[in-house]
Amino acid sequence: MSELRLGLAQLNPTVGDLLGNSQKILQAAKNCAFQEVSLLITPELSLCGYPPQDLLLDPLFVENCQTALHHLALRIPPKIGVLVGTIFPNSDWWQTGEKPLFNGAALLLDGRIRYTFYKQLLPDYDVFDEHRYFQPGAQVNLLRWQGVRFGVTICEDLWNDEQFWSGKRYPQNPVPALIERGIDILINMSASPYWQGKSALRESLLGHCARQYQVPVIYVNQVGATDQLIFDGRNLIFDAGGQVMHRGRGFTQEVQTVTYDQGQWQNTRLQNPPEPWAEVGQALGLGIRDYVHKSGFQRVVLGLSGGIDSAVVAALAVQALGAEQVLGVLMPSPYSSAHSVTDALALAANLGIKTEKIPIQNLMETYAASLNPLFQGYASDVTEENIQSRIRGDLLMALANKFQALVLATGNKSELAVGYCTLYGDMCGALAPLGDLFKTQVYALARWYNEYTQLRGETALIPAHILTKAPSAELKPGQTDQDSLPPYAVLDDILHRWLSERQTPAQIAQAGHDPVLIERVFQLVQRAEFKRFQAAPVLKISERGFDRGWRVPNVAQPPRHNLPLNP
Repeated sequence: MSELRLGLAQLNPTVGDLLGNSQKILQAAKNCAFQEVSLLITPELSLCGYPPQDLLLDPLFVENCQTALHHLALRIPPKIGVLVGTIFPNSDWWQTGEKPLFNGAALLLDGRIRYTFYKQLLPDYDVFDEHRYFQPGAQVNLLRWQGVRFGVTICEDLWNDEQFWSGKRYPQNPVPALIERGIDILINMSASPYWQGKSALRESLLGHCARQYQVPVIYVNQVGATDQLIFDGRNLIFDAGGQVMHRGRGFTQEVQTVTYDQGQWQNTRLQNPPEPWAEVGQALGLGIRDYVHKSGFQRVVLGLSGGIDSAVVAALAVQALGAEQVLGVLMPSPYSSAHSVTDALALAANLGIKTEKIPIQNLMETYAASLNPLFQGYASDVTEENIQSRIRGDLLMALANKFQALVLATGNKSELAVGYCTLYGDMCGALAPLGDLFKTQVYALARWYNEYTQLRGETALIPAHILTKAPSAELKPGQTDQDSLPPYAVLDDILHRWLSERQTPAQIAQAGHDPVLIERVFQLVQRAEFKRFQAAPVLKISERGFDRGWRVPNVAQPPRHNLPLNP
């Protein structure tokens, strides 16, 4: 077995942009050919981007994918093989009752498609819905390349190890069949979405696979964001003992080249994982940048209230897009405290962003004059509070329309969960960057921002008063969030145990929470479902968030207690 140079293309595709994605693959191939790389590996569905969803139901899209693949094959430099993730038609599907497509990979070499490989395990849990479109492959995906026998797997194909999970999700496991063929290296082409803790789990699984089968594993992952999903990249190589030999950078598009020689890995690097909150900041920044740019925009607008949520969203937006592309809008009402304006202006100065101030008192009075004839005899209540929020939302949308920008919603997961937010008010926007962070986590991210800037000898990014004052919507005199909600530390723990750990009310009560409060929180979450259904898309950074993986009916009565056997 001679020395083999490999390229690992950690690419950021745009779903449906076949020409743009082809160009990224081609440029990676040209760079690798210059470095005498023999085989370049790209992520899952790198040609069309992941996940393409119902674009796969469009016959023209499917046809264009085939055309783009053939055109790409003709342009690849000679002598370098390129594994490209793409879709393939299932020509017999209408006769057999199978699905019309395969999720697969093509080996392109010297102007031709030399081999094709099909994904065998198709996930349909969480954010995945591959059974809707794809037929599982049945072939053993073996690639012989310059004296090396590669086993080719695609993402989920490696995620069904019975020993690792103490059980299995699918009847079959594609890996043992490859091992029986005597493979030298196992390849996994992946589009694995990010959430906090996912990278450690992934490394544990891949390392276990390498040790169990005594075979090196190469993992190549998509990077970038598609709608609510963030992909962290972080390509990996494990030796046959399960030791990680190579780890690419997270949240960055790059092509890594490594050498395999007589069972030894050379020219590898071990990029250290960032600390947890730095990782979250990188993920959310990438999510904002790709959502804005892939939507065809450059600028964002957000309301600056002087509170913690808008402060952190503004910091993330600057990190993602640059200060010159962020506009903060102050919209004080008669109930706004003086510090809501001074804190917002101090934050904007720290970030270097432009601000505009639009007081809303006159608009509130106009609304009141129009509605007073209908509201006679009714006491002032949350209706008047929501009007303020909707005025602000309308102003932000008007500015976004005029300046060709997107509005960033500033609500967090705690508020979205219990409905402590106003539909068409603070919930309006194109994207909700904090929608998968509980309120206590928003504070933790803010503290990390300050620690990071202070370590660099700079002024703390988030003004101290924003971190220490009681959170408030400031929609009536002296209001704080805790007038309506339990303390966020309590609320967030209940929500985390229910949403993330899937604990029952009885289990949550055993952890020390009041059963009456637990029932109230469950009711609030249930009643707010119709709001979340209409909310801005939420960037997913937890294993279970209010994103495309949250599939709960708007009008339902979810179980909270065991029904008696003999009612």
